[in-house]
Amino acid sequence: MSTKRLCYACDLIDNPDLIEEYKKYHAKENSKPEITKSIKDSGIVDMEIYILANRLFMIMEVDETFTPERKQMMDAANPDVQEWEKLMWKFQQAPPGAKEGEKWLPMEQIYKLGH
Repeated sequence: MSTKRLCYACDLIDNPDLIEEYKKYHAKENSKPEITKSIKDSGIVDMEIYILANRLFMIMEVDETFTPERKQMMDAANPDVQEWEKLMWKFQQAPPGAKEGEKWLPMEQIYKLGH
């Protein structure tokens, strides 16, 4: 099964207390099995999130079943994901260039070492 890499960015509200709380929600010991399952069920094989100040960077390895549209439809139909996303808006804010309701935006690759 082949995979491809997708990268997204999102911003957090620039508040140190909220950022620390957000990190705690994403600590391995606090992961929610129903959210992890929804991620994997959508075709995401692996996911990592990095932080710099209040900027988040997400790297996803996805299989051929994944499309952003399919993930969005699956999330909309999943009450657990809807509850999680509502909670995350307490911490997240739209990055520059986002439209109403958008928070994780795809990043454009501008350099790659090798092929």
